[in-house]
Amino acid sequence: MPTVLDPDLRRALAERVRYCHEMGIYDFYRRERPVSDSVPVASAVAEIDDLSPPLQELREEMPAKKSTVAAKPANESSLPILTPHPEQAVTDPVAALKLIREDLGDCTRCKLHKQGRKQIVFGVGNPRAELMFVGEGPGADEDTQGEPFVGRAGQLLNNMIKAMGIRREDVYIANVVKCRPPGNRTPERDETETCSPFLMRQIAVVKPKVVVALGAVAAKNLLAMNASMSELRGRFYDFVPAGARSSDPSWQGTKLAVTYHPAFLLRDPRQKGEAWKDLQMVMKFLGLEPPKKSE
Repeated sequence: MPTVLDPDLRRALAERVRYCHEMGIYDFYRRERPVSDSVPVASAVAEIDDLSPPLQELREEMPAKKSTVAAKPANESSLPILTPHPEQAVTDPVAALKLIREDLGDCTRCKLHKQGRKQIVFGVGNPRAELMFVGEGPGADEDTQGEPFVGRAGQLLNNMIKAMGIRREDVYIANVVKCRPPGNRTPERDETETCSPFLMRQIAVVKPKVVVALGAVAAKNLLAMNASMSELRGRFYDFVPAGARSSDPSWQGTKLAVTYHPAFLLRDPRQKGEAWKDLQMVMKFLGLEPPKKSE
């Protein structure tokens, strides 16, 4: 006689199947208390040059979800299925990232491959980085060179990293989507849902101590929540890349912080001071000191 499933279990199984079909991988998080300590802003902001012109303002296309209340811890039945990936059997992050790139291939999984992209922009930087930056998607310069953040916004990001007392080569940089959306438009939901599993796998391989989401699109896709930047900024989130597992069983996730996208700072340089406060919070956590001014 067939077993009759408990209604709650049936719903949980149905959700898992839907998850696999739609590849809608999102994260469970817990908010921490905001860090209130601050360091003088003016001298560091001076390092972040104004490189205008303006770029298209980031649009927000995620389902509404209250962000002022901490998320409830996920129970086992609500967690997504962790599909085995080849990089989980590799301990060398260089080799593991190569396996993810090979799995991505000449990707045709979403419509962006038909909309004028020149090449896939996978990621760049230190595969053992303690700090990882995640942006929205490649622009024209990135699409041409095959590397994230190499245009004007990338120059500004380089200055932000330098102001933290580290080099671009010390961090790892990637985007939510790896193909340039036409006209630098905001990636659509089906595009981010298709591409984000590869980003999650990259995070699980690099195992950073902190991930910094650059802008609202990156933040909302990583945190699976809809809120203003003022609500998202100023605190750490406990973050585990959904649907991906690290080869290191001792790695239980990372801290995630949110700040403005460099493209937004090009539009509104007045917010550079606020972005520096966000970076100071990250620096304090990582024990970083800004470079001393030469006499």
